[in-house]
Amino acid sequence: MTDLSPTLELAIDLISRPSVTPEDAGCQDVMIERLKRIGFNIEYMPFGEVKNFYAKRGTTGPNLCFAGHTDVVPTGPEKDWKVSPFEPKIIDGMLYGRGAADMKGSLAAMVTAVESFIQQHPDHEGQISFLITSDEEGPFVDGTTRVVDALMARNETVDWCIVGEPSSTHTLGDIIKNGRRGSFSGDLTIYGKQGHVAYPHLAQNPIHLAAPAIVELSTTHWDDGNDFFPPTSFQVSNLNSGTGATNVVPGTLNALFNFRFSSELDFDTLKSRVIDILDKHQLSYDVEWTYNGLPFLTRPGELVDAIVDAVQKTVNITPELSTSGGTSDGRFIAKMGTQVVELGPINDTIHQINECVDADSLNQLSTIYQRILVNLFANKS
Repeated sequence: MTDLSPTLELAIDLISRPSVTPEDAGCQDVMIERLKRIGFNIEYMPFGEVKNFYAKRGTTGPNLCFAGHTDVVPTGPEKDWKVSPFEPKIIDGMLYGRGAADMKGSLAAMVTAVESFIQQHPDHEGQISFLITSDEEGPFVDGTTRVVDALMARNETVDWCIVGEPSSTHTLGDIIKNGRRGSFSGDLTIYGKQGHVAYPHLAQNPIHLAAPAIVELSTTHWDDGNDFFPPTSFQVSNLNSGTGATNVVPGTLNALFNFRFSSELDFDTLKSRVIDILDKHQLSYDVEWTYNGLPFLTRPGELVDAIVDAVQKTVNITPELSTSGGTSDGRFIAKMGTQVVELGPINDTIHQINECVDADSLNQLSTIYQRILVNLFANKS
């Protein structure tokens, strides 16, 4: 390929590295080398088998952090791809490869945006930082959350953060995520008594016992949401019971469920309400909780205004603020009191066979990131 922009050259380099979670495959080294050249101090922050780094330029003023991940999900059957997933190619204007949209394209755009900004404004005020992990698509145990804990322990301040997750829906910049719902899961075991179906008085069927409680949990009105979040959602994702035989009453039922909750509620309140419902139905049960993250919200203000202006000037649309979708590493960074916004390319092919992104949109994304920096810092230099 010839005559590629710096953003596309870097994106192709990153995509060509098979960094299936939690592997990094040298992606962070590529980014670090570029950032060193423009005056960033690099802090390697590995935890367990996971590579992370925190890079910063500047020592005073507000800190704008670009956050993202170099790991990608597995490719699936490579024979079904138009191109080998780690041999990226541009076909009819679309850049194909695993990670093109989620989120190596964003990482490339971030780096080139900062390079251009610093070239034009070498004496800018404020601080620019990068928080990069290789553990976002996996268990997210030794990645961003560990880095954030370390930064908080030394009172590091991050005022604003842009996460490069693919937030756009139909066209670049049409949606920016200014928050996410909280998430937690339950692993519920209902106990009955195994027996012969012909002698139900000698058994207790946990399926029958659990059904009214599950119905109540699924129909309970948890809250009304608010101006930024939809109402809290409860969903059963798995049910399992029985021995496989038709003449045996099972002894246990296992149910996996998940809450996606608004900022109107918290983990302890929801957990207490679930337990109240289970106890109301006089069930014998155990439940294990997995806490995935609190909701976070960045209200309109200096960061959101800078992003909206940059999108408007670059692609001539006004983005919609949204808190829909799943979770991201933004939930960990928000613990620092940071204003967090997710802004990245179109997300319609992420995690799919033939993941791709409009190649020119990555150039536009770099311009948007650069204009955000100008809006926040250049006029103060």
